[in-house]
Amino acid sequence: MSESKHDLEGHMEKNSSCIVSPGWKFWKMRRYVVATMAFFGFFTIYALRVNLSIAIVAMTENKTVVYENGTVTLEQEFPWDSVVQGYILSSFFYGYITTQLVGGWFAMRMGGKKLYGLGVAATAVLTLMTPLAANMGMFALIFLRILEGVFEGVTYPCIHAVWSHWAPPLERSRLATLAFTGSYAGTVVSMPACAILAELFGWPSIFYVFGIFGLFWYSLWVVLIAEKPSEDPLISDEELRYITQSLGDTNEKNIKYPWRSIVTSMPVWSIVVAHFSENWGFYTLLTQLPKYMKDILDFDLAKTGFMAALPYLAMSITLALSGQLADWFLVRGILNVTQVRKFFNCGAFIAQTVFMMGTAYATSTTVSVICLIMAVGLGAFAWAGFSVNHLDIAPQHASVLMGIGNTFATLPGIVSPILSGYVVTTPVSDIYTYFPL
Repeated sequence: MSESKHDLEGHMEKNSSCIVSPGWKFWKMRRYVVATMAFFGFFTIYALRVNLSIAIVAMTENKTVVYENGTVTLEQEFPWDSVVQGYILSSFFYGYITTQLVGGWFAMRMGGKKLYGLGVAATAVLTLMTPLAANMGMFALIFLRILEGVFEGVTYPCIHAVWSHWAPPLERSRLATLAFTGSYAGTVVSMPACAILAELFGWPSIFYVFGIFGLFWYSLWVVLIAEKPSEDPLISDEELRYITQSLGDTNEKNIKYPWRSIVTSMPVWSIVVAHFSENWGFYTLLTQLPKYMKDILDFDLAKTGFMAALPYLAMSITLALSGQLADWFLVRGILNVTQVRKFFNCGAFIAQTVFMMGTAYATSTTVSVICLIMAVGLGAFAWAGFSVNHLDIAPQHASVLMGIGNTFATLPGIVSPILSGYVVTTPVSDIYTYFPL
C-alpha cells in the first residue's frame, strides 16, 4: 500500500463490489471456523477479565462471624473500601494499555494467530494464580492483574492481523462482529457463573474454572486454526480462491508503516475518538455494574450476577445482528462503506446517551434495569462502525491502527473505576480535592 495520506484514507469500498460471496454452507467455510474460534477466544478473555468484578463482591462482603465466647460480628475477608477496590479493578488496564501498539506491530511480524493464542493462554495461567496473589496482599494482586493486562492487551490488535488474511471485504462486518460478540457472550456467561461458583464453592473457584477453560481453548486454537488460508490444509479450493481474489496480496513481509500519514489522518483519529467514547461507558459498567446492582438496587450476590449479565446478553445479540445488517446494506448497494460506518456508529451513540440518562433519572429498579439493557444493547451497533473501519481504510496496517485506537480506548478502563470509587464515596463538593480543575 502506498505511504501517501491519500492512499491511507482512500476509497474504502473500491474492491467491495468486485467479488460476490459464494453461498456455501456455514460449516464448510473455514473463515467462519476462524471467526467461531475467535469468538470463543474473546469469550475467554472477557471471562478472565470480568471475573474479578464479581469475585471482589464476594471477597469484600460482610460475613457473620461467631467467636468462641459467643460474640457475633460482621467481618470482611478482605477489608478493602470502594477506593481500594477501584484501584484493584483498574490495575488490569495499566498493563493492557502498554501492549496495544506493540501487539499490532508484532502480530504482523510473527503472525496474528500465534500472538492471539499466546495472549489468551498467558492470561489464563495468571488467572489460576489469582487466589494466591490475593492472599499475599493487595499489591501482589494489583501486580498480577497488571501482568494479565500486558498479555491480554495484544489480543484485539492481533485479531485484525488475522482478518487481514481471512476476511473478504463484503464479509468484514459479519466476521469481525461475530468474533467480537464473544466478548459480550463471555461477560453474559461469566457474571452469573462467577456468582454461582462463589456461592457454592467460594470465590477462588472462579479463577480456577475459567483459567482451566482458557488453556483448553488455547489447545483447540493451536490445532484447528492456520495463520493464513494458504496454510490451512482443510480449506477448499473454491474458498481459497475466493478469499485470495477478494483480498489480493496480503504478504506482510518487509511492510513499511506510513507513520506520518497515520498520525495526520482524520479518519484514523475519528476511529480513535469513537473507540474511546464507546469504551468509557463500557468499562464503567463492566467494573461498576455488579456493585451498583448489589449496593444500590439491593440484589443479593447470585441475583447480581444474573442481572448484571442482562445488558451484555442484549449486546451479544445485537452485535451479531449489527454485522449482518451492515454487510446487507453493502451487498444490496443501499449504503456505501462510509455511510454504513457513520450511521451505525453515531446512531448507537445517540441511543446510548438517551437510555443512560433514563437510568440516571429512573425511579424504580425495573426501569433502571430496562434502560441499562437498552443502552448497552443498542450500543453494540457502534461496533459495526468503528471496530471494522481499520480494515476499510488500510487493511495491511489494520492491526497497528487497532493498537493505536485501543491504546487510547484503554484509558477509560484506568480512569473510570478510580473516579467512580471516589464519586460514590465522596460528596460532589469534595471531588475537586482529588481532581482539581
